[in-house]
Amino acid sequence: MKSSDIQKIFGTTLWKSRFIVLLAVFFGFVGAIILFVVASADILEVATYTFEVITTGAHPEHFHEDIVSGIIGAVDLYLIAVVMLIFSFGIYELFIADIEDACDTDAENCDTILSVTSLDQLKDKIAKVVVMVLVVNYFQRVLHMTYETPLELLYFALAITALAVGLYFLGKVGKK
Repeated sequence: MKSSDIQKIFGTTLWKSRFIVLLAVFFGFVGAIILFVVASADILEVATYTFEVITTGAHPEHFHEDIVSGIIGAVDLYLIAVVMLIFSFGIYELFIADIEDACDTDAENCDTILSVTSLDQLKDKIAKVVVMVLVVNYFQRVLHMTYETPLELLYFALAITALAVGLYFLGKVGKK
């Protein structure tokens, strides 16, 4: 067997092995579906709780915080589900093929929301959504905090300012 034959066999085998990423695509997609279902169930739970409180006329001590926290928790799950979708779409487009349904029939006008052409682009898209998940998670935790001194309130204000500045610069980087 010649060296060129071995190279061709090895190259063909290596190229076809890229289909192993379909496992990541499939299970990433399944994970996204699960997160969408769980987040929706959380919203329904908050709606049921709110309806019960309204119909009974009771007003629990932390009613508003519980409702807002439940909804923010669901938004957090939705955002993580979006990360999983972006990951699945991106890996599929990078290793397998473009998703034809994302394009018009002339294939010139393609949807660029989930279109990924490089690993760096995929990483950037995922990083932005992960930052949003962290921001939402931060606000969910802040709802249940108690502030006892003016210094704690100052720290809270500084943390909000830091988040706002970070999001501002994240938006600036995305526009370049």
